[in-house]
Amino acid sequence: MPHRVILITGANGSLGLAIARAFLDEASDNLVWLGVHRHREQAGALATVHPERCRLVSLDVRDPASWTAAVAGIQAAHTRLDVLANNAGVHADELLAMMKPDTWREVLAVNLDGTFHGCQAVLPTMISQRHGRIVNVASLSALLSPPGQTNYAAAKAGVVALTQSLAKEVARLGITVNVVCPGYVETEGLAAMDAAARQRAMATIPMRRFGQPAEVAAAVRFLACAEAGYITGSVLKIDGGIF
Repeated sequence: MPHRVILITGANGSLGLAIARAFLDEASDNLVWLGVHRHREQAGALATVHPERCRLVSLDVRDPASWTAAVAGIQAAHTRLDVLANNAGVHADELLAMMKPDTWREVLAVNLDGTFHGCQAVLPTMISQRHGRIVNVASLSALLSPPGQTNYAAAKAGVVALTQSLAKEVARLGITVNVVCPGYVETEGLAAMDAAARQRAMATIPMRRFGQPAEVAAAVRFLACAEAGYITGSVLKIDGGIF
């Protein structure tokens, strides 16, 4: 295969950018598409550094039509799509008793519906190629659900279940589908925590440190590589040892 074409959603955030860099570093002929919606400054800066191999594509993960247009544009440019990293996600934490229906729906729309739309949009191409890698980014909240995250935990648990079901559906077609569940990682969400909350969180981590986006990105890149071809339906915790 002369090159791989990779689409990453949520590409303007620190984790999406780290995933993009991992694929850019993997091979000099990888072509990385950064799916962005409202915010694109950092993604644009990365594309400027790698103008021949990294491009932006407008993508609202909540909208099936936006997915169709994005995938069609990538196909028109390269005639293939090898890897989808479904990384887009949002938080809106609140106790369930106080949560507004719109807050519930928006978190599920981005985290769960967005993953569904993305998988569905790329499958025709990957099926025709008889090859593809889908890596979904969930969260440790899907497995160890904390209070105040009923919407987020439910959405990410749905991503885990979707991944495992889809993996079985496409296993004979040369397509693998896996999911990573990061714990506390130094991203924009963690940056919003105050010092006391950070200290409490770190006390729950056996490694006594937070993860780095590059450590999650390395796992995503591995699950998408040729050597991981016999891994599908897996759920990989990346959390410093939290059980």
